[in-house]
Amino acid sequence: MRLSEASVVIRPRSTWEAMDLGILLSQRHRRLLMTSWALITLPVFALLSLLFWESPSVALLLFWWLKPAFERLPLYILAKALFGETPTLRQALGQWPRLLKPQLLASLTWRRLSLSRSFLLPVTQLEGLNGEARQQRVRVLQQRNASAAHWLTLIGVHLEGILWIGLLALFYLLLPQQIELDWDWQTLIAATEQDWRWLEHLTNAFYALVLIIWEPVYVACGFSLYLNRRTLLEAWDIELVLRRLRQRLSGVALLLILGGLSLLPLAPEAWADKPAGGPDSPRLLEQPLTSQAAKTGIEQILAQPPFKNPQTVTRYRFAEDNPQSPAESSPPAWLKALTELLDGSVFGAMAKALQILLWALLLGALALLVWRHRHWLRAFAGLRPLSGKGPARSAPERLFGLDLSPDALPEDVAAAAEALWPQQPREALGLLYRALLSRLLHDFRLPLTPADTEGQVLEQVKGLQQPQLQAFSSSLTLHWQNLAYGHRLPPAQLQQELCAGWRALFGPGAAR
Repeated sequence: MRLSEASVVIRPRSTWEAMDLGILLSQRHRRLLMTSWALITLPVFALLSLLFWESPSVALLLFWWLKPAFERLPLYILAKALFGETPTLRQALGQWPRLLKPQLLASLTWRRLSLSRSFLLPVTQLEGLNGEARQQRVRVLQQRNASAAHWLTLIGVHLEGILWIGLLALFYLLLPQQIELDWDWQTLIAATEQDWRWLEHLTNAFYALVLIIWEPVYVACGFSLYLNRRTLLEAWDIELVLRRLRQRLSGVALLLILGGLSLLPLAPEAWADKPAGGPDSPRLLEQPLTSQAAKTGIEQILAQPPFKNPQTVTRYRFAEDNPQSPAESSPPAWLKALTELLDGSVFGAMAKALQILLWALLLGALALLVWRHRHWLRAFAGLRPLSGKGPARSAPERLFGLDLSPDALPEDVAAAAEALWPQQPREALGLLYRALLSRLLHDFRLPLTPADTEGQVLEQVKGLQQPQLQAFSSSLTLHWQNLAYGHRLPPAQLQQELCAGWRALFGPGAAR
């Protein structure tokens, strides 16, 4: 390992600073890392999806389980790039089959769920250790950096989940409003007449895309933690300093040796007459301040403030705290009585009483909340209109710019819509939709507001749990939006379908 050719500064770092170095390394080589990861993982993901098309969850689980096999290629690229030998994409992909051989079975079985996976991967791949030698090496490396490696894995798991959910939410937000109106997640889950497995595989593909971004960063952070730990254990920074000193002094070393040899014959008698003595022998004996006097003065100064500050601390102490002094006086009687009073049973009873009090407060708050909103709950939980009891809520007169007053509707809504349909289909659909909103507002007492959208109105209709009303409302809202916003005329057979649906729900009579 040529430390002097490293592309980063070799020095001891804190664990979080070391992981920050890993992020910088992954950013420096992000194009090579992400491209190589995509080229080896996406074909495997596509193959697993085809093999397990009927079980998308199994395909995703197998792909997730194979992550340790994929992580060996980013580590190879980072180890080479650290010492200025960054491989090309072709070279890196050519090395991947060779990198899979050492201890692949162990990586995919009993070591698969290790929280220190990226931190210990260099021991297997770069050092090539196995068996007892690997265990000893792992114990030494994990003496200080094990918790940081665990936090790296835990943070990575949460980041994967957040990015995956974010991609799913972005996909849902990019859907057109027209599709979103008739395509909610509950409908997709409960659908029986259509096959929605492609949607599950699509969400799995989002996870594969997330790994392209995050996994090289995860491997790089574990590798930087490994480098930092070896720097501390093997003093790589000191070794680099000594190497630089040797390089700087190699040019003048010969001159220093020759100069020292030339001074030897000048005063040989001085070398012979010099008395020998150790570091503790008396010195400067002929001076006013001898070495012994200087030592005594230094000791006296160090024994005084601010160098030494003795303090006396007084506290209560039981006899068993100091078994070497049995004659010490026993604690006061009031302290013993207080200790006996505040034992585990008293504290347990207090905790139990406090728990009962908190539960009582919670249940009382829930009962008060239900009592204050009993009329609202009766309308939705009971699935029936509100009775005449209680304060009546004023219904809005207009929604979406439509007059919802029952007096503004014709006596027979279906007949009026059939009469308008041949010449004015927009007014006919508008009449049916306005009459439906009026029924929902006045007959079913739905709490509609002027701020509600068509989709929110359908959600409230779904809460009534009346399938026939829900199907009619969805169909009428869909065709009303197509005509109102998209200017698309409804088909001719829609007239009979909607009018027949209205009569089946509300009868051929008056609008009320």
